[in-house]
Amino acid sequence: MKNQILTIIIMATIISCNGPVKKKIVYPLTKKGDVVDNYFGTKVPDPYRWLEDDKSEETAAWVKEQNKVTFGYLENIPYREQIKLRLEKMRNFEKFTAPHREGDYIYFSRNNGLQNQFVIYRQKNNGDPEEFLDPNKFSADGTTSLGEMEFSKDGSRVAYSVSEGGSDWRKVIVMDAEKKEIIGDTLKDIKFSGLSWQANEGFYYSSYDKPEGSKLSAKTDHHKLYFHKLGTKQSEDKVVFGSDIVRRYVGGSVTEDGRYLVVSASVSTTGKELYIKDLKKPGDKFTVIVDNFDNDHFVLDNDGSKLFIVTNLKAPKRRVVTVDAENPGTENWVDLIPETENVLEAAAGSGGAGTPVSKSIEQAADIFSFTLYNMGIKQLK
Repeated sequence: MKNQILTIIIMATIISCNGPVKKKIVYPLTKKGDVVDNYFGTKVPDPYRWLEDDKSEETAAWVKEQNKVTFGYLENIPYREQIKLRLEKMRNFEKFTAPHREGDYIYFSRNNGLQNQFVIYRQKNNGDPEEFLDPNKFSADGTTSLGEMEFSKDGSRVAYSVSEGGSDWRKVIVMDAEKKEIIGDTLKDIKFSGLSWQANEGFYYSSYDKPEGSKLSAKTDHHKLYFHKLGTKQSEDKVVFGSDIVRRYVGGSVTEDGRYLVVSASVSTTGKELYIKDLKKPGDKFTVIVDNFDNDHFVLDNDGSKLFIVTNLKAPKRRVVTVDAENPGTENWVDLIPETENVLEAAAGSGGAGTPVSKSIEQAADIFSFTLYNMGIKQLK
């Protein structure tokens, strides 16, 4: 906050010293169409519907003219370079993320100061850190970025997603973590998806059917959960959830002990259904935990068949409840941490929201050891 206030003061001082930009802005004309929608008897004009066709030459020409105005204005700001240099100086320092253990290695990310993306490093025992993956090398122009990244249970495999040109549609690449070599099929057309491994066999991911026409403007509202088995082609991936039920967003994750697959499903960005399947029982079907979109919930952890769920059902500030996975309906929920006057936030440290307590403690120990190592006080064990 102090840095933000300082930046604002500096920018204001620069502006006051150089004076305002007095160039008059002349915007290009934007034509209006005659499209009118009828919603239950109410006519709603949509004169700019034609701009939704992002592949048309007319839209491309409009964008080009708008960019001329925008950059023509920005390039004439007399203190623009001063702002750029000041911000660059403020951001130019070495940065690290918290480390986490995967298999025999400790992984962490580092940015030397002005890199577009953090570089992932790893360290084994008392050895020196080595570069594991550099997203800055994904493309020459720097427009390809790293998205999700998840390791298999034993840390021997890693799956990560990449976005090209800022697109929500991503590719998922699988790599042999020990050899740092890409293996198997590269998954394509993955959108709004996490990655969750089932032991070392494969992983769950979510996506939509590939739309016809433009990926940017085509409608996607039928999300499905798939399982990709290592060594097979993406075309062979099975739909695990969503083939017979239409939901806009679907996500799946495997519990830390590998026993359960938990699925959340929703039709908007708030309100979730919750389902669970016992992976230790071959052929087991999904059991409904919550069958409506009235509230938000997620499974925090489990201890055997006991589930720990964070919810805002009858608790706007959230509470933690427990329930047996064999009978997980809301009528069987028992408060573990009741709602209080304070808002309950999920733990979001090095392990992310929903990280089991035991793993958080392990990772906290890694962070402590890593910090002492960098201070020259002790070595990692």
